[in-house]
Amino acid sequence: MSALPCRKDYDCSPLDPIAMEQRRRQFLRLVAASAVTSAVSGHGRAETYPSRPVRLIVGFAPGGTSDILARLIGQRLSERLGQQFIVDNRPGAGGNIGADAAVKSPPDGQTMLLINAANASNTSLYENLSFNFIRDIVPVAGIFTGPFVMVVHPSVPAKTVPEFIAYAKANSGKLNLASPGIGSTVHLCGELFKMMTGVDLVHVPVRTGAIPMLLSGELHVQFATTPQTLAHIRSGRLRAIAVTTAKRAEALSNIPTVGESVPGYEASDWYGVGAPKGTPPHIVKLLNQQISSIVAEPGISSRLMEFGGAPMIVSPDELQQIIVKDTEKWSKVVRASGAKGE
Repeated sequence: MSALPCRKDYDCSPLDPIAMEQRRRQFLRLVAASAVTSAVSGHGRAETYPSRPVRLIVGFAPGGTSDILARLIGQRLSERLGQQFIVDNRPGAGGNIGADAAVKSPPDGQTMLLINAANASNTSLYENLSFNFIRDIVPVAGIFTGPFVMVVHPSVPAKTVPEFIAYAKANSGKLNLASPGIGSTVHLCGELFKMMTGVDLVHVPVRTGAIPMLLSGELHVQFATTPQTLAHIRSGRLRAIAVTTAKRAEALSNIPTVGESVPGYEASDWYGVGAPKGTPPHIVKLLNQQISSIVAEPGISSRLMEFGGAPMIVSPDELQQIIVKDTEKWSKVVRASGAKGE
């Protein structure tokens, strides 16, 4: 058989073994480089977060402090990260319905949970929870911390904590302690006060909100949140006796702390963001940096100050310590009071 003709654009000279080996190695290097480039490119795409809208679960109804803070932070996260952070209200069982939904969500960074002090107290308040909050929720970032405010209707003659204690003991069982529900942090603040002072107050839970009844004089005292009460305190419709934090609040700087008269008394109203256990650490780190930066912005910071508190800028580990400490403290109050979650 005759040989095939050689095309002019091909080198038809025979290749020696050394040249063939050099070309083979060059080809393998090109393939390897291409594979690395492809992997790096794919890894970069996988690391882009968020790649789609993120759900921010709130375990309370629209319009409350948790909902307001979630929408405030969610809007700024949407602007910063280029994807919508959508508030998903799941009210019920003191925030447990929302927490349960978060725990059962994939830990891929696409579901967040607005957390607060109620999540810590719920651990001991509810006996049959399907999750363990400390174990199953990863702390991400803080948002807000502030005091509860001990307020009374002006018909109550006491203007200081010692005066209130004396008046309550002189009228044992006649003063009503208002709250939005059994086991709420507002209720437990009152129970802690009762434990540490020995006063007898009759707890009256009002699920629709106790402030209107407090304003009318039907109820006498409440350890309320600052956003609920600041306007009424400033108008004189309610009298602030004390704040519950260890230090005086800037928004109520002339109001003493409960601890100044009842040493050791302390309770904080705090809010933050958590995520399902197993959420990638780099996402937790990114969100902590972003949320901490957001709450430090002058516009956001001043808004939080209007709520009577301050920005809560903490690391995930520091937030975990706060949760553990509150869980231990409120468990003692729950046991002593006999409170059960509704």
